[in-house]
Order: sequence, then C-alpha cells, then structure tokens
Amino acid sequence: MYELLDETAAQVILATEPGDTIQRVADRLHRPYETVRGAVDRLEDGGFLTYDDGLSVVDDRVREATRELLAASATSSPPSIEDAYRLPTFGEWPFAFTRIDAVYVWTRGGYQIGRDPDDYPLFLAVRDRDLADWERFFDAVGVPTAFDRQPRSAIDGPLQVVLDARDTLEREWVDGYPVQPRSETITYMRSNYAQFQPALEMLDRLEPDIDLNVTYREGDRA
Repeated sequence: MYELLDETAAQVILATEPGDTIQRVADRLHRPYETVRGAVDRLEDGGFLTYDDGLSVVDDRVREATRELLAASATSSPPSIEDAYRLPTFGEWPFAFTRIDAVYVWTRGGYQIGRDPDDYPLFLAVRDRDLADWERFFDAVGVPTAFDRQPRSAIDGPLQVVLDARDTLEREWVDGYPVQPRSETITYMRSNYAQFQPALEMLDRLEPDIDLNVTYREGDRA
C-alpha cells in the first residue's frame, strides 16, 4: 500500500467522493488532469479505487489509513501555503472559504491582499456541529486553529486556520473551491472598502450579471 501512496495518490484517496469523475477530483485538488489520472490508474490497479459509474474508495479503512499517513508526514514536513488550501478538502465535513480568502477565490486569484508567507492565516467557515472535528483534523496535521487571528508569536510555524462556526453553511463553487456566497463576499468587501476597492472593480469585470459601479484608480487609497 505505502509504495502506491505518493503525495498525489494519497490526496486523490482523501479528495474522492462517491461518483466523482477524474476531472472533478483534479479540479478539487487543483492538479493537472493527467497527473490525477495516473494516480487513479495506479490506485485502481492496487485495488484501492474503483471506477464504476464514477470513482469510489473501496474501503473506508483505506481512507482512514491515508489520513493517518498524512498526519504522520506533517510532523516531519509541515504543510506549505499551497498545501493549506488543499488540506480542508481531505476532511469529512463541509467548509467554505470566507473573508479575505473568499475575495481571493471570487476574483479567481486576481486579488490577494498582502499576506506575509511567514505569518499566513487561512479563513474557513464551518458548521457549528463539525467544529470539534475540524479542530481535531487540523491539530493532527500540525496547523493551529482559533476563532480570531492569532499573533505570529502565539503559534508555531507560519500557518494558522481561523474558523468561523455557523449554524448553517451556505456555499458556492468557484473553480473547484467551495466559497461563501458571492453576495456575502461583496458585503464583506464593501465593509472593508479601503482594502477591497480594487477587488470590487475586478469582480465587477468578472461577473457580467452584476453592476457594482466601482472604479478604482491607483492612488485612491491614499
């Protein structure tokens, strides 16, 4: 088993939901189709995945063992920022990117407010009833969680996850990312207008069905 489970194969097992296509898994992992297809072929040959009216993992024990392997590897090789955006995909509970990460997703990566790679919070909305599960999940992979952004001096490593627990979780999908609804993201940007005026104009161009009436000129924030 462990010979088959390189990084991509492990991620495919954890990201696959019953009935998925290879393209859907590739989109979810933000990896090239052919890379994921190669991992799927190896996992099929090894008896860990089947493809019958869509992909499925043959045994939940395989998924659990893979998750334990992911947690063990995190102790010697902490997740990168790129990994951090994939990590929630490997949990068993729904989530959505929120706050500045929702802006990043809705602008298709076009607007990324300055964040220090050595002090990088990731903002996720989750359901109240899943909160303890998410806390255990991130703890297992060595990423601290909190309800408010923690100062760099309070955590080990550059990454942290800021959780927004909600009674219900509404989300939409943009380029494979689950994200809070567009209307909620626009409200957040408008409430922080000085930071997100250029992002609002960018979104106005990207989404033809809205008219935000925003024009940004360099120097406006000054």
